[in-house]
Amino acid sequence: MSLAALVAALWGFNFVVIDWGMGSVPPLLFAAVRFTVVAVPACFLMPRPAVPFRTVAAVGGFMSLGQFGLLYLSMHLGMPPGLAALVLQAQVVFTIVIAAVALRERPSGGQVFGVGLGVAGLAVVALGAGGQVPLVALALCLLAGLSWGIGNVVSRAAHAPGGLALTVWSATVVPVPLLALSLLIDGPSAVAHGLADFGWHGALSTLYTAGLCSPVGYAIFNRLLSRYPSGQVVPWVLLAPVVAMGCAWALLGQTPRTAELAGAVLLVAGVLVAQGTLRRRRAARGQLPSAADQPPLSAATISSMPGR
Repeated sequence: MSLAALVAALWGFNFVVIDWGMGSVPPLLFAAVRFTVVAVPACFLMPRPAVPFRTVAAVGGFMSLGQFGLLYLSMHLGMPPGLAALVLQAQVVFTIVIAAVALRERPSGGQVFGVGLGVAGLAVVALGAGGQVPLVALALCLLAGLSWGIGNVVSRAAHAPGGLALTVWSATVVPVPLLALSLLIDGPSAVAHGLADFGWHGALSTLYTAGLCSPVGYAIFNRLLSRYPSGQVVPWVLLAPVVAMGCAWALLGQTPRTAELAGAVLLVAGVLVAQGTLRRRRAARGQLPSAADQPPLSAATISSMPGR
């Protein structure tokens, strides 16, 4: 599963690259530039997914516009990259809860227990970050995870197909609202200065996030899902926060605190329990799970939809 580890590394390093490239560029403007590069010119080179455009727009609105707009604001206000990558995994908890309410998909006992562990982990992280991370930044990151979770359920309910086309076309609805919000919040002068000061840091960051992280990482990940059971592939995504925290520690000097590490263990364990990975591994005792062993709704599987 070296390719799965590569994807996790790409997605984890993504948070450090965002933090490094943003600089003095307003966060919403920076996100708008990213998704412009994702959408153009790719949307002219591939057909639109075979779903109503309102579904494409909803996926883009929640998974990209909401998730990354809030995430970039959170990091701009002081959320460290490694901690942001970890807290964003709350989307798995949100997905299970929202699906239970909106789609009447009753969670299993393992999912309920996993959600409880995840909530406990988030509480430990929040307490451990107290005084070190602005509360508003932490709240915005949690809202970013909530937006991602809503997008997962929207995609699940609409049976939207995966693939690069959905990633690209859902990105087309993102740049204009983000630019409009940046003009409203930051002002035309700040937007003009941000574009003028974009610089090579911003360009390289955008090239990585929009040209490598999203399309390449997503293409590899979906290829793996098409060849192997989700229970073998999806848990590798949980390495992304580990990579992000490690890179932030090594490159930015952001040493994780004990409470953050303890919360990370609880959150990751909760996600693994909620998606059934730990239970299946204990039951299998070395046997590879078959497709029939996969649950009808794997929160972590649908959370790998566009938006990375």
